[in-house]
Amino acid sequence: MAGPQAYLEHTIERRSDDLLKHLLHPADAEVWVERGGVEVLISAREVRVGDTVIAATGTVIPVDGTVLGGEALVNEATMTGESVPVIRRRGDPALSGTLVEEGRIRIYAEKVGHHAAAARIADFVEQSLNVKSHTQLEASQLADRLVPMVLGLSAGTWAVSRDWNRVAAVLQADYSCALKLATPVAFKSSMYRAGKTGMLVKGAGALERLAEADTVVFDKTGTLTCGELEVTDSIAFDAAFTSEDLINLAASVEEHYFHPLAIAVVEAAERLPHQQHFNHKEVEFIVAHGVASVIDDKRIVVGSRHFLEEHEGIAIAPQTQVIESLKRQGKTLLYIGFGGGLLGVLGLKDRLRHNSADTVARLRGLGIERIYMLTGDHEDRAGEMAALLGLDGYHAELLPEDKARILQELSAQGARIAFVGDDINDAPALSGAHVGIAMHQGAEIARLAADITLLEDDIARVADARALALSTRGLIDSNFRLTVGLNTAILSAAAFGWLSPVAASLLHNGSTIAILLRALSGGARVVSAGQSSNQAPGDQHGKPDLKQEVRHKIG
Repeated sequence: MAGPQAYLEHTIERRSDDLLKHLLHPADAEVWVERGGVEVLISAREVRVGDTVIAATGTVIPVDGTVLGGEALVNEATMTGESVPVIRRRGDPALSGTLVEEGRIRIYAEKVGHHAAAARIADFVEQSLNVKSHTQLEASQLADRLVPMVLGLSAGTWAVSRDWNRVAAVLQADYSCALKLATPVAFKSSMYRAGKTGMLVKGAGALERLAEADTVVFDKTGTLTCGELEVTDSIAFDAAFTSEDLINLAASVEEHYFHPLAIAVVEAAERLPHQQHFNHKEVEFIVAHGVASVIDDKRIVVGSRHFLEEHEGIAIAPQTQVIESLKRQGKTLLYIGFGGGLLGVLGLKDRLRHNSADTVARLRGLGIERIYMLTGDHEDRAGEMAALLGLDGYHAELLPEDKARILQELSAQGARIAFVGDDINDAPALSGAHVGIAMHQGAEIARLAADITLLEDDIARVADARALALSTRGLIDSNFRLTVGLNTAILSAAAFGWLSPVAASLLHNGSTIAILLRALSGGARVVSAGQSSNQAPGDQHGKPDLKQEVRHKIG
């Protein structure tokens, strides 16, 4: 029975690895490049160092390089973890695997093919998969080692008693069946229960390693946070306007713009107690800068500081003190200009999951000794969040390869790491950690590279998975003790002639079936505080009450 099961597990693992490698190395990608002053479409394999690559709206940048010209808004979350898209213009770096949300840029290709960042990640994942592909079944090996002992006991019984019934009784009772079957049955039962409660466990080894883990490392964006911005501050510099007016004004011109900042502003306006729509003329979209329109014969602009200062000639310096204060708090700022002056600023932050702190506390209660956070986000934002959650440490402003390097350093210090991530840039860490856990809404490559994938977008499932792993390990340990104790007693009784062959067979098989039933249904139940935990007051949909969160300030 163990043979077909082991073959099935190996086949599933091999097919998953093949699918992952195929996804990491697409064969039909095409790229626009400039050749002889003309734009031509070529295979990604034909791109060479020194080529000028064109990346327009909706394009994933295929090379590492430097922007030669143009301007674009680039979402680098897959590679840096930064939740806010960044402007890329002449002289700025461009990373492979990042998405051009708006605009068009020309990139000088410096690293192509297997040397680009995305390809290096792919190679790292493949190497990690090969290292982790060997799972040792200790119970099966132990059972095999006990067979000679049983045979030796039967020979000794014959030598002492010359009684074939005693020998037959001894041979009816051995350790192999229960030891070989109870452990995989317990694992399969736990994996089934995990799936029913929102966790996909990709093998018995994943549960074993999660039970052994003493350190949990979170990637910030999309795990501890929702990966979505929310308005936290609305500060008007004109006494004629309230903070609500400022949000309503910005939302009125941003409502048809599908940028993450615009979406956050519109959602903030929808939650205001006094929502108001300001009539405006046609909205002008300025790529990588913001939007502009006219309200009451006055030009309104909403966007970046660079947009207002350099393009609109609006003075920002008089409000430097307030602006710098918001920046120190790790806020992303959206500037609103009206009638040629700075009307106000909106502060936005990536929203912390309502149960992140509870999950961190549960993990400590489940025996995790150290909890860290890794992020490509800014130092000030990372430090504030780490302090809020009571983490043991953090690393900020990381490049994709930095995360795997930090995990290697921790492993070299003896840490057994469970890494929780969700993006392409997390794939090396997910596959290289002692055990990798991928979030539900993460990148497909991250989910494939992980040992455990959450089927629900709930950080509490991480603690549930740990509880399940510990429960399963406890069940297997107790089943092992029962197996050894019962079979030792049966063997001893048979050797002393206290059991007939039939009685020994009945006791042995009966105890084996009982242990298997116990493995199937007696343990591996997830006791999930996360499933029953209530959301914070005023957070029925996982979002804060804007009336409590927005600071109403009038300059």
